[in-house]
Amino acid sequence: MTDTFVIVGGDAAGMSAASKAKRDDPDLEVIVFEKGEWVSYGACGLPYYVKGEIQSLEALVSVTPEEFREERDIDLRTGHEVVAVDPDDRTVTAEHESGDVVQSYDHLLLATGAEAVVPPIDGTDREGVYTLGSMSDGKELREYIARARDGESLQQADRGPACRYLENCTGPVGVVGGGYIGLEMAEALAANGFEVNLFQRGDQVLTGFSEATSEEVVAHLREQDVVVYLESEVLALEGGETGEDGNGTVEAVVTADERVDVEMVLLGTGVRPRTALAEDAGIELGPTGAVATDAYRETNAPDIYAAGDCAEATHTVTGDPVYVPLALTANRHGRAVGQTVTGTPTEGGTVAGTAAVKAFDVEAARTGIVDHDEAREAGFDPVSETITAKSRAGYYPEGGEVTITLTADRDSARVLGASLVSEYGEGAVHRSHAIVGALEEGTTVFELENYDLAYAPPFNSTWDPVLVAAKVLAGTLR
Repeated sequence: MTDTFVIVGGDAAGMSAASKAKRDDPDLEVIVFEKGEWVSYGACGLPYYVKGEIQSLEALVSVTPEEFREERDIDLRTGHEVVAVDPDDRTVTAEHESGDVVQSYDHLLLATGAEAVVPPIDGTDREGVYTLGSMSDGKELREYIARARDGESLQQADRGPACRYLENCTGPVGVVGGGYIGLEMAEALAANGFEVNLFQRGDQVLTGFSEATSEEVVAHLREQDVVVYLESEVLALEGGETGEDGNGTVEAVVTADERVDVEMVLLGTGVRPRTALAEDAGIELGPTGAVATDAYRETNAPDIYAAGDCAEATHTVTGDPVYVPLALTANRHGRAVGQTVTGTPTEGGTVAGTAAVKAFDVEAARTGIVDHDEAREAGFDPVSETITAKSRAGYYPEGGEVTITLTADRDSARVLGASLVSEYGEGAVHRSHAIVGALEEGTTVFELENYDLAYAPPFNSTWDPVLVAAKVLAGTLR
């Protein structure tokens, strides 16, 4: 009899594992349970769908359910929510409208993903308060924008006094959180005529990036008429009590210092791993709160693996467990599990926390460890330098500047991380890739300053900004 590989979750990690396993062993029975109707979709594209740059949700789907079933011979069961895992009997139980299903497995992958965090403040259950963690969330936000543009706002109020900065204001809205989703949604909402008020609890947006990167991004947001409130913890979302459920519609964001009128609020305060299914089955969580695994993504329960946004990973620089819910990590680790269960044990690989974001006309990237407190906790003595250099040859008629904060360990000179920012298209994101390579190889700053990076006037200056940053930091260390 052939083995059965059961997967819980039909997005990046789950479908990567399913596809790779079926490709490597066509005789393997692969069954995927997905509680929703959407699979293998690019959630990172949702802000651009809400903005209107992407016209349909279907455009975000990489492979349709029909293609998985008919072309890849994967038994994909949408509308099935797995509610229990029994490691002793080696079964999972799934609920479906037609009745419960009990399915046995030889190998099991938990790819249950993450869910949007709803902060513990009053009023998050009001009408007009949204998160962006799923395709249905994106659909609801797009529909809200369509109503507002047609003059059918939730409040049906005169927006004139509330729209302080824009001539043709669709309405004032609040974005809570200055991370990736917060910034991308600030752009999406502003592009649709909303006056955007962005609230960040800390003193900088993009936590994990450098202070220099944050300052440049904030300055650009304000140039785009986004009202940025730093060190402004949201205490409540206030509104009327007229809704059918008694909660009413959101009307204001309240902080310790401000009460800002809004017609809608987007909560972009991060995500947390979905671990309830694993915990109920006795599967251990790690120090980050996500599912703990070994290098092959196997949990403490034999033949049960975890990958994607529900699971921990290992940091490239520190070797410690980290929680980095990003698309490449999910795809890469899912693919590795697919190889492992078909007889080729494959490690998922470490992660450096490499990430990028676009906010209007700027781009920013980060990788490794930039924060000095975090570096010290990992046993390093961090030193950083920040430089600004030309993105292309100085005589070339186009181009801008790239600002890089590069961090290294004082004793070993090992590169620990970097944060980069530039105008959109001037290469902050692509330049981060050289630093990722340095992190993977344990490169020193002295070695990095001698990297043979490409040069041609339309693309670069003779001394790439990465090399400039390395030279300056190497000088400090010397």
